[in-house]
Amino acid sequence: MSKSSTKAVLLEVHSIAGLALSLLLALVALTGATMSFEDEIQAALNAGMTRVEARAEPKLMPGELIARVQQTFGANKISSLTITGNTTSAVRIRFAPDERRVRPSSVYVDPYDARVIGTPVGEGFFITVRKLHRWLLIPGDAKGYGRPITGIGAIGLILMLLSGLVLRWPRRARSIGAWLKPGFALRGRGLHRSLHAVFGTWVLLIYLVIALTGLWYSFDWYRQGAVWLLSHPSSSTTAKAVRSPEPPEKSGGKFVISSSDLDRVWAAFLEKQTQGFAIAQMTLPTGSSKIVRIRSWPYDGSSGERDEFRVNAATAKIVSSELYAEKGFGDRILARVLDIHRGSILGWPGKLLFMLAALMMPLFVVTGLLLYLSRRRHKQLSRVVRDDPIQIGRRENWANDSKF
Repeated sequence: MSKSSTKAVLLEVHSIAGLALSLLLALVALTGATMSFEDEIQAALNAGMTRVEARAEPKLMPGELIARVQQTFGANKISSLTITGNTTSAVRIRFAPDERRVRPSSVYVDPYDARVIGTPVGEGFFITVRKLHRWLLIPGDAKGYGRPITGIGAIGLILMLLSGLVLRWPRRARSIGAWLKPGFALRGRGLHRSLHAVFGTWVLLIYLVIALTGLWYSFDWYRQGAVWLLSHPSSSTTAKAVRSPEPPEKSGGKFVISSSDLDRVWAAFLEKQTQGFAIAQMTLPTGSSKIVRIRSWPYDGSSGERDEFRVNAATAKIVSSELYAEKGFGDRILARVLDIHRGSILGWPGKLLFMLAALMMPLFVVTGLLLYLSRRRHKQLSRVVRDDPIQIGRRENWANDSKF
């Protein structure tokens, strides 16, 4: 196949993928940009209810805290609580979905007396945006059709990025400067192509990172392959996991966790986490499971730099532990997929850069569509003037106006 034929095929692949997935990619990009600074926005909106007055008496243990909150909210089952390491922060309580599969809003409570302070502002909005971003609001959430659809969109984006890179590759090294400079002085098709190609080159690497990490959340086979490729078999996750047999289940086959069980679990966690923590999230077991999962984040750490412990609530024995400091390079990458996906691995400048790149996606949708329509018009004019010499001059004039 000749070089021109190869580029023609790549152009078709690029155009078809773009036309088929443009709206999907624009929706996913804009919702992702909206969530870029979600933590900072929610912290600002709820600053008044996340702080409490420090007191001389000790904070309530998690079991007692949950028991008191449960008395207030009755049938709403608590699924997790988030505790900070300082004395002036409220505890955030999250509830499990009810029988209609609707999750009640979380609440902030005073860690000293379990007094309900309030419901976080903006939580519902960001939950909806997240469901739209990950599952397109299609019923079933992670088990529905929205998850693989967004994955197909990510694969299509990768195809467009690679085909666009080949189509744009400079013939001479000296042309790299012009390759990265947009032609704002152009007009018509030339301007559209310059904006589409040059800005696309600027964000190509960011889009490629977003797409490759986004596939982690869309396909199990992709996640398993990434774990096989990057995870080291002798890492702390495998080699230093502590295993202990679980006792027989309680009557009825469903384990009912008590306040004293949770307090013993928390004590086991504190004994293991000797370095202290900035944030700890305790997730309660469901069904017949006895395993309480506790994730802890260090001070000045990112969302991926976390330790994770699994504790048997019936015995207060640590079943397994994963310490970030003991992970190898590949396992650290796996632990920070979300940080890489949204750019926060580079701090707030990285998040800002990724957000701006995501906000540019509608530009590529519009300019790509205009270029496609322009090519169709050009082909139609070519058919008209093919056997009409009178029209040749007009055709050449139109082509000259479209150059860049």
